[in-house]
Amino acid sequence: MNFRSLSMLATFAAIVSTSALAAGNAANGAGVFDRCAICHSNTKTGGNKIGPNLFGVVGRKAGTYPGFSYSSAMTSSGIIWTDAKLDAYIASPATLVPGNKMPFAGITNNNQRADLIAYLDTLK
Repeated sequence: MNFRSLSMLATFAAIVSTSALAAGNAANGAGVFDRCAICHSNTKTGGNKIGPNLFGVVGRKAGTYPGFSYSSAMTSSGIIWTDAKLDAYIASPATLVPGNKMPFAGITNNNQRADLIAYLDTLK
């Protein structure tokens, strides 16, 4: 194997391992969700609590879960909850949607956010 091939292989391995880390661990995310469960339910038949039910949140338009009274900031945000939008919101809710009603400073740990989002991805 020549140097160029070896270099390309090393670059590919670094990209793959970074992607795997960024994907998160849903089992760990279930534990992170315990922090969210104070205000949010996560089951298909669960109702709203202080915050809306998060079952099926990935792919949902922000501010649309039935029966929850959202802030006008959230309903007019135009956000579709993709993994990237959830990451930004969970990191700092007030930064992504200024004026939202969620009194939560955010989760600054990148791995915990990735794990939580991986868990939310399973709620379908």
